[in-house]
Amino acid sequence: MANFQIRKYRDEDSETVKELFTSGMNEHLPSSFMHVLKQPLTQMLLMCTFCSLMTTSQSFLLPVLAVTLLLAGVRQMIVYMFNGYIDASLKNDLNDISETYLRKNNSCFWVAESDGRVVGTVACLPAETAPGFLELKRMSVRRSHRGKGIAKALCRTVADFTRERGFPAVILFTSMVATDAQKLYEHMGYKKMSQFPVPEFFAKIINFTLIDLLKRH
Repeated sequence: MANFQIRKYRDEDSETVKELFTSGMNEHLPSSFMHVLKQPLTQMLLMCTFCSLMTTSQSFLLPVLAVTLLLAGVRQMIVYMFNGYIDASLKNDLNDISETYLRKNNSCFWVAESDGRVVGTVACLPAETAPGFLELKRMSVRRSHRGKGIAKALCRTVADFTRERGFPAVILFTSMVATDAQKLYEHMGYKKMSQFPVPEFFAKIINFTLIDLLKRH
């Protein structure tokens, strides 16, 4: 049994929470890149570039270099998209966690602590898109402490808080590349409600979507 406890966030946790959030988001970069490579539009662009340069240049090296540069550009755009979301989050709700989550009604932020170190986070607050529901946010567990029941315990903490406050359900949003998170939420009783594209232009091009899940009590 893992040795950890779940407690409310304290201001001295701020930098660790931000680091945990940032590293957790960056873990999705490889799977997001693979998702883009599987898209028909990406494959068509790479194939057309390779074939056209192969035909016109009579060289094998030039098409290979061009495709390599295209792949590097696509990866950089994904990094740019993720960094934009990370920066916006750090400037918004994670800039002053106590103000956002602890000093407002029906909101809270918890951390999972193991051996005096913050290894997981979760939060909830009234859902903007679904009045009358709470929204689970900022779920993250340090890679070295996964598989020990911490994420499930954090989910249960939000569920207990929701019931205590008299809300009928919890909703959350997760990306389509976060497959492990989706499996966790489904195991904890969440049901998929919808799937929709991220509004940013590049995200629409690469068919990057978010999934809306809901759990009723």
